[in-house]
Amino acid sequence: MPLPPYFPTRAHLLLCTAPRCARAGSRELFDEAWQALEARRLAYYAGGGSVRLTESGCLGACDHGPTLACYARSSEGLVESWYDHVDLPLVMDVAERAHRAEALPSERRFGPR
Repeated sequence: MPLPPYFPTRAHLLLCTAPRCARAGSRELFDEAWQALEARRLAYYAGGGSVRLTESGCLGACDHGPTLACYARSSEGLVESWYDHVDLPLVMDVAERAHRAEALPSERRFGPR
């Protein structure tokens, strides 16, 4: 049996789509972000892309959703960044900076620094 395809990634974005974040629009945001990642060829399976976007269960910041967690590789190793009240421009800023291995944005960032 052949092995499944492997697509290297530079960043993994987890967008909470649990009930409270969904009420804040996270499911629609997920669809918009996925389309934007594909259109900008940042999606991990696209030629040159390196960003993976995944729907997540509760990330524990229910009053501050939609919530996004980002795990990105950098020259310093794995960087963990969490964001609250995310919208499409912020998701794309995080994705583009992670793709280019740049410092992630500080806007609406909380958690590990």
